[in-house]
Amino acid sequence: MTQPTGIGGRPIAPAPGAPTPELRVARFRRHARALVWPALILIVVAGMCGYLFGNLPAPLQNWMLLAAGALVVFLLVFLPYLAWLSHTYTITTRRVIERVGVFATRRRELSHVRGYTIEVRRGPMQRLWGAGTLTLSNGMDEPMRLTNVPSVDLVHEVLVDQVEVSQILAHRDAQTIVPPAPSA
Repeated sequence: MTQPTGIGGRPIAPAPGAPTPELRVARFRRHARALVWPALILIVVAGMCGYLFGNLPAPLQNWMLLAAGALVVFLLVFLPYLAWLSHTYTITTRRVIERVGVFATRRRELSHVRGYTIEVRRGPMQRLWGAGTLTLSNGMDEPMRLTNVPSVDLVHEVLVDQVEVSQILAHRDAQTIVPPAPSA
């Protein structure tokens, strides 16, 4: 997640006043360890259905076993997977975007130009998996929490770099270029 370098290792910067395109730096979801239990439940349900199919007493038909298995898989496997899949974080060269939801989506954005503080919190299990929680706060809006971020140190470094570059470019573009005074 590095920027292309120009002369002397500096990132290539656009000319002052030139529009800069918004590029996607990273896009990620929460750490996939949240799907460990749904995966284990899927394996157990498949094993139980395979073992009990054809071995149930007469009043309990095989279709009841399959219906119960399908219900358990839907509630405890498919819905958690869908919730994990529908929560994404995107870091661009201009902002951080959090998107949540399948049918009705909620979207939050935080601009790099405004600047924000970044707090990293890592619990014991998060340290074990290399994950962490980032809290981005600009002091005005409600803080944006990026929970269970995989490779949290790398994402933290990328966010710090993007804030610094965005603020440098914004400051440079805000400066007015004063033409030299004509000689009399």
